[in-house]
Amino acid sequence: MKVKVLCRNPDDYVRDTKKDIQKVHRNYDPSLHPFEAPREYVRALNATKLERVFAKPFLGSLDGHTDSVQCLAKHPKSLSTLLSGSCNGELKIWNLANRKCSKTLTAHTGFVRGICIDSKASYFLSVGDDQTIKQWSLPCTETEVEDAPINTIIGKSIFMSIDHHWKKPLFVTSGQQVDLWDINRAEPLKSFEWCTDSIHSVKFNPLEVSVFGSCTAERNIILYDIRANTPLKKVVMSMKTNTIAWNPMESFIFTAANEDYNLYTFDVRRLDQPVNVHMDHVSAVVDLDYSPTGREFASGSFDKTIRIFEINKGHSREVYHTKRMQHVTCIKWSLDNRYILSGSDEMNLRIWKAKASEKIGKLKKREESAFRYNEKLKEKYRHHPQIKRIARHRHVPKLIYKEAQTIRIQRQSLKRKLDNKRKHSKEGTVPIVSERKKHVVGIVE
Repeated sequence: MKVKVLCRNPDDYVRDTKKDIQKVHRNYDPSLHPFEAPREYVRALNATKLERVFAKPFLGSLDGHTDSVQCLAKHPKSLSTLLSGSCNGELKIWNLANRKCSKTLTAHTGFVRGICIDSKASYFLSVGDDQTIKQWSLPCTETEVEDAPINTIIGKSIFMSIDHHWKKPLFVTSGQQVDLWDINRAEPLKSFEWCTDSIHSVKFNPLEVSVFGSCTAERNIILYDIRANTPLKKVVMSMKTNTIAWNPMESFIFTAANEDYNLYTFDVRRLDQPVNVHMDHVSAVVDLDYSPTGREFASGSFDKTIRIFEINKGHSREVYHTKRMQHVTCIKWSLDNRYILSGSDEMNLRIWKAKASEKIGKLKKREESAFRYNEKLKEKYRHHPQIKRIARHRHVPKLIYKEAQTIRIQRQSLKRKLDNKRKHSKEGTVPIVSERKKHVVGIVE
């Protein structure tokens, strides 16, 4: 004879104090919950809609420059410190916490072409159109920065870019040639030459610290090693590359911002074709910067927008724009992975959220768990047509929308033309070239 007895442990439903949340007993047997999937789908749909409702990425702007912002530099140890250089030769040190300028320095005559800070944050360097490299002190408090530079090096030609070694007191400059400098010497240690045209961007690898890359006006991307006397490799693209950025988590991956509206992610072990082609901009891509996680990067373009791309996807997950923002000239991703900083032609610096709908400030435990639960639901149902449509939709200015439409029609027309040509030609005379291969002209070693 079977006897069924109800047995309840008071620890399962009795609160320890009155301030605790009521404990609820739940039976997770699937047969008792036949509408679990529809309920979860409605919750995922609502979470996706609310994410778009609360997507307000713009946080504020930093006013003070009297000319276009040309370059930015992040402080390696202080999240609230940012350096910016403008086209009238001014350098400004900003305190992002109170959104005010801490110090203004008259650094160069003409454009400030580049700024870099050493890894110990004891000094920073700037280059400009006046053919000088200037070293400035960078103490703990920004107001203590002296108005005069510590050291000035006069070069033989205009310097277009500068970057500091991640560990040693070395830095590289680019112009008519690439020069490797020691901070304690007035003459370059080495000079690298491989082309006759100017080199407008140079970047050190943050992991393989002896390797750096540069971009030239002759459509080349050149890789160097400071331990060698000659450059390593050269990739010739179909159009000019404006700048490159190295992945901070994978030493062999870098991304190039190109004039043909695309970004190309390369693996240095195989440079004959890019790993990925990132499309969505409708004008030349001017600058980009990786997130500290290495999974995403932000790009700024001449089309007055900022886009955020995932490293393994070809289209952007987010686009930022405002009515007043003009051509984006420089962009940085903050070291805490939460903010994006941009400089543009209309003399403003802007602060954006890396995740448009993220709540700023401290979250309660219940809020954190609710956000995590919603993220899992959105991930689970992300391929459902209704949720996919809402999550993917972005409102962009009419000019960008129309231009994107035109570019799409042009690509379809070209594809249709090649298909017709291939159909009416001898087999093999019109080869099929993948999107990744068609933009690389060749490699020179």
